[in-house]
Amino acid sequence: MNPIYPSDIVVRDTGTLKGRGVFAMRDFAEGEMIEQCPVIILLRAYDQLPPRIQTMVFNWGNLAKTTPSYALALGFGSLYNHANPANLRYEAIPEDNAIHYIAVRTIQKDEELTINYNAGGGSHLSEVDTWFQQHNIVPI
Repeated sequence: MNPIYPSDIVVRDTGTLKGRGVFAMRDFAEGEMIEQCPVIILLRAYDQLPPRIQTMVFNWGNLAKTTPSYALALGFGSLYNHANPANLRYEAIPEDNAIHYIAVRTIQKDEELTINYNAGGGSHLSEVDTWFQQHNIVPI
């Protein structure tokens, strides 16, 4: 696998009400890993997490097929905005306590990198788009 360089992606303002997002600083090929993020495992029930943290965590128990828990991704992992369909999918690497973000199609330089918040298994596509409603957040 090719090394990932921090300069290949950057956080900047989207120019929309979404605020900041993560952007490609070069072209990426379908199937290419965009980022590998270590995660912090939170061994608490979802409703015991602070409300702001609830909007940033991944259901690690579901994603990694392990003990019920949640994970806060480091790096840019918890900063990717939502899209349906998204241009990235993500997968848990439990033995490394990490999440990999992988391009599902060709991504152009300066394109915003997105994940699908509704696809609990890390898919880029979901039939429902209710994550914002479930969290009482007005979608942008």
